[in-house]
Amino acid sequence: MAIKKRVVIKLSGRLFGDQAGKEIGQYAKMLLEIGGRVQPIIVAGGGKIARHYINTAREFGADEATLDLIGIDVSRLNAKLLISALGDAAFQSVPRDLEEVSFAAASGKIVATGGLHPGQSTNATAALIAEKVRASVFINATDVDGIYNSDPNKNKNAKLFREISVKECIEILGTENSAAGEYDLMDLVALKVIERSKLPTVVLRSDASTIRDAVDGKIQGTRIVVH
Repeated sequence: MAIKKRVVIKLSGRLFGDQAGKEIGQYAKMLLEIGGRVQPIIVAGGGKIARHYINTAREFGADEATLDLIGIDVSRLNAKLLISALGDAAFQSVPRDLEEVSFAAASGKIVATGGLHPGQSTNATAALIAEKVRASVFINATDVDGIYNSDPNKNKNAKLFREISVKECIEILGTENSAAGEYDLMDLVALKVIERSKLPTVVLRSDASTIRDAVDGKIQGTRIVVH
């Protein structure tokens, strides 16, 4: 029996918002479909729910490490929701570190996890997981169409890159806020992992059909070029 290629997909926490049931069902259907030809390993973001808990705890004076742990807990709950939608096709527990991810991936089933370590964004976590399981591609599904030369929500003339080098990414994105709950497209840790492992990476808008296309090599977003 041929071993399937592994694809690591970081899902925006937005998916787990107010309309979570409907959206998660659509994504689960897509994951079950692509699961016939690749092994998806999903990293769920914390999203609005995590930010709510983090901001509330910050008002109470919680330190950043504690806030990170709160965000991790919420992302793991989101992963559990996805596992419920996937049924028996999914590994039934949420891995809590890289070794547990490797063990889960060895099952051949779809794996869903959340954050792993305080001080580490789910983008960095997904990059490290992709490195650990030797994924063929890391797909970062976000709230925007890809990587721009400036914030498209603030600049209507922002340019979308179809391809960009890791070095250029570091220049554009490497100075982001590292406070709990504030991570955006990519952070410096994720970019350095991508660079050192020459990890094929795609940043695109989080949509079930767009992710499906990316798995099949039809990219609608930004490809991070590694040499």
